[in-house]
Amino acid sequence: MTSASIGDITIGYDDTGQGDALVLVHGHPFDRSMWRPQAEHVAAAGWRVVVPDLRGYGETTVVPGATTLDVFAGDVMGLLDHLGIDRFVLGGLSMGGQIAMEIVRLRPERIRGLLLADTTPRAETDEGKAERHRVADRLQAEGMADHAEELLPRMVSAQTLAERPAVAEHVRTMMTAAPAEGAAAALRGRAERPDYRATLEGLTVPTLVVVGTEDAFTPVAVAEEMHEGIPGSSLAVIQGAGHLPNLERPTEFDEALDNLLRSVATTG
Repeated sequence: MTSASIGDITIGYDDTGQGDALVLVHGHPFDRSMWRPQAEHVAAAGWRVVVPDLRGYGETTVVPGATTLDVFAGDVMGLLDHLGIDRFVLGGLSMGGQIAMEIVRLRPERIRGLLLADTTPRAETDEGKAERHRVADRLQAEGMADHAEELLPRMVSAQTLAERPAVAEHVRTMMTAAPAEGAAAALRGRAERPDYRATLEGLTVPTLVVVGTEDAFTPVAVAEEMHEGIPGSSLAVIQGAGHLPNLERPTEFDEALDNLLRSVATTG
């Protein structure tokens, strides 16, 4: 395990390859292993790839209560400061995408390019807030196992379940292994997230929006709206994938990511 003491927690992370930095932020309720295909692919192409476990997940310290997006963002930035990384390309999926948007809001001068996958910039609705708190209470009372089984058919597409059982099993394993206290804290904090649309409208770096055609949480229409609100952004719609296109269709996802990184390298 590679780890660093950052503030009040210990962060587990992977740091592979050499060159310009790409930082990837995982979603809920996962861990850094969800980015393994991309980390290996991009590192082999001559980039340094940093992938942390978020507070409350994987090998990073669990802090009960509520973890808001600015806290997650501060943890990630603290790790990058520790590693001596000033400017970087940033990517995130789902909750990880919202953490990426918070980092852009806080430290836009450090971002060279942005990947936003299967996420939304909108603030949570009142109904959504209530549901996140309900699920958080349930996770603390019951643990992750039943919740993970319920989520799996929504996290990945029916095609993935039928044709790529190893991917589905990886997703199930990440969800059941997630610490219930950490997942609950993230849900409570995420319920209070701000609206990031104004932040995205001011972006001037190469930006890629990705979505799976079968995403049940952030459908294609959400990605299209986000793409339209980001000047000069690109949109990649991954056929046959659900909420985790980077795992379900890694070849197509990596091709879109490669295009983003080439655009960053061209613009400097």
